[in-house]
Amino acid sequence: MNDLTNWDKNNEAYLSELMRWLKLSLREMIPEQSGVNVQNGQENDSGRGWFKRAKTVRPPKPTAHLRLSAPEVGEIDQIKERINELSEESPPPAMLMLARNLGLSKFEQQVLALCIAQELDTQIPGYCALVQDDMRKDFASFALAFSMFEEPDWAALSPQGPLRFWRLLEIVQQGTTTLTSAALKADERILNYIKGLNYLDSRITPMLHPLVDASAGQSLPVSHQKVTQRIVNYLRAPSGTDQMRPVRLQGSDSESKRQVAVRVCSSLGLQAYVLPIGQLPGNPDDLEQFIRLLQRESLLMPLALFIDAGEIDPSEKQLLARFTQRFFQDNACPVFMDEDAANETFLSQARVFEVQKPTADEQSLLWSEALGDEVQKQLPQITEQFSFSQSEIQRIAGWIQDDHQYQENGHSPALWQNCRHATRSGMEKLARRIDTKATWKDIVLPEQQTTLLQQIAQQIFNRKRVFGDWGFREKMNRGLGISALFHGESGVGKTMAAEVIANACKLDLYTIDLSAVTSKYIGETEKNLRKLFDAAQDSGAILFFDEADALFGKRSEVKDSHDRYANTQIDYLLQRMEQFNGLSILATNMKNALDKAFTRRLSFIIDFPFPDSGLRYEIWHRVFPEQTPLGPNIDYKRLANFNLAGGSIHNIAVNAAFLAAGEDTEVTMRQILDATLTEFRKLEKPAKETAFQWQETLEAVK
Repeated sequence: MNDLTNWDKNNEAYLSELMRWLKLSLREMIPEQSGVNVQNGQENDSGRGWFKRAKTVRPPKPTAHLRLSAPEVGEIDQIKERINELSEESPPPAMLMLARNLGLSKFEQQVLALCIAQELDTQIPGYCALVQDDMRKDFASFALAFSMFEEPDWAALSPQGPLRFWRLLEIVQQGTTTLTSAALKADERILNYIKGLNYLDSRITPMLHPLVDASAGQSLPVSHQKVTQRIVNYLRAPSGTDQMRPVRLQGSDSESKRQVAVRVCSSLGLQAYVLPIGQLPGNPDDLEQFIRLLQRESLLMPLALFIDAGEIDPSEKQLLARFTQRFFQDNACPVFMDEDAANETFLSQARVFEVQKPTADEQSLLWSEALGDEVQKQLPQITEQFSFSQSEIQRIAGWIQDDHQYQENGHSPALWQNCRHATRSGMEKLARRIDTKATWKDIVLPEQQTTLLQQIAQQIFNRKRVFGDWGFREKMNRGLGISALFHGESGVGKTMAAEVIANACKLDLYTIDLSAVTSKYIGETEKNLRKLFDAAQDSGAILFFDEADALFGKRSEVKDSHDRYANTQIDYLLQRMEQFNGLSILATNMKNALDKAFTRRLSFIIDFPFPDSGLRYEIWHRVFPEQTPLGPNIDYKRLANFNLAGGSIHNIAVNAAFLAAGEDTEVTMRQILDATLTEFRKLEKPAKETAFQWQETLEAVK
């Protein structure tokens, strides 16, 4: 017989003896006028029994089933002795564990036992009615308990007493019924707990969900094993108080923090549950009831709580603060919280532990374990460009297990491509991914600018060799990333240049959506930027800040709180730009509008000049795709004379193609000139219509 089966047997025996003791105690209190012969259990209608009645009153039918043989001498004492014996078992019966965990006095235990007895034994309600000499009072009450048990304690009625504070009893108080005479019912969760069924209260279950071990059966990386053991030691150490101390998990990777938390709970024999802050009830009364029930569960179950506030709205911060302030007052379970969600109440009590993603070497080992040694050639570039948690690596590996090309040569582009796809969900919430199509052959720039762009791409390719193999990472605390400023007029190729670099390096390019980043709430813009940079750093993505002067403008003299807040944002951007390990590109039409501190920290500053006629001639030659049907008389030299940027030339080519498609012809010089005139008018450039006319002579047609 295992320990659990043995405990169930002892707990059942304890409850059985407790029920017998309560029934005998109630039976001894039944008055003579009840009409029940307590010696032989028979109703005495004739008045001839061991007691006399002045008037025979037959009790209602609900009590007619009551039959209890007369107790033998010393039977109650024997039951008490048996109860005491069973109480000494280890672990003790559920009733005694409940009393110990919730601080119930002896009298409060007896009151609760009476309420439970009326649920478990169908005879108890009838005896309660007979004792109270009122067949309508077939229930337990405080008044009945005061008359029934020794050493009654009036404090048991207090709202701050355990019975009412922990919602162990439901008081059914109707009309003018006094508190002492109101019906008492045991809470269903408590009733089942005492019966040996320990489960999460159904009233709070919808707001919690189990924290799943995403890497069950797998060993944690060494760095995570170390921090897990430190947290376990901290929680096991004596604290001098019954309250468990909260744990603040610091770091940018939520999955790694959850992984560590669930392993800590497993080591301590706890079931971890996630509480999303968005699930908290907003109504103060409902919130108070939820907190009280959750506090009670922390005392009844071996559980831990992981507070998820990763996507908390600024308006919910006050709700979170109210919850943590109240919950920690009577909480007995470990609580884990992301540093993003931490507030003053939490920070004042929490111990901080840093949890980062596995190191590059640990990630290499995880990749090898998941996909085999065949991927060794790819790992240096993979781990340098991307950063994944253990569960993410396992998930990505699962995606490509059935890739036949991967299985054939062990060096499939599927691995790199799946790594790119896996990082997109975090980035696309705050930035817009550009579908990059431009290549080196599509962009036309002076030789100096082209060389600088190629140097940027080469730095991305060779990061591992320079920073890792050649030791520069050990010498540098910051500045491991690449930052570039592209400045020039609109349409001169700044965005295309970013696309070319992203395509050459096989990385995603994201343009920053300022509406998603900036917020009216103080501190929220910095928080959004932190999420953006953290996600980009792990994904190897290229950040493209178009019209960068809107975010990276000059700091101003502080005249009011708005100036101070704006300067704080710029200071934070300066700091994150230096810490960012990837490529960030700032594009602007107004170089002088940027804060000088940015320009000092930039790796590259590339001036995109307005194209001269020679560059425009080359752009015109490349602007039409190979599939486009072109007429034989396109005069590229004449087109190059129009003073237009590359972006405008692209617009003209597209519009001319649509004109040709509408006329069902090849793209002709006339259609290109018509589209050019339209572009001049759109840009409000001075133009003589005669300059856009095209006469196709017979010789030209031939």
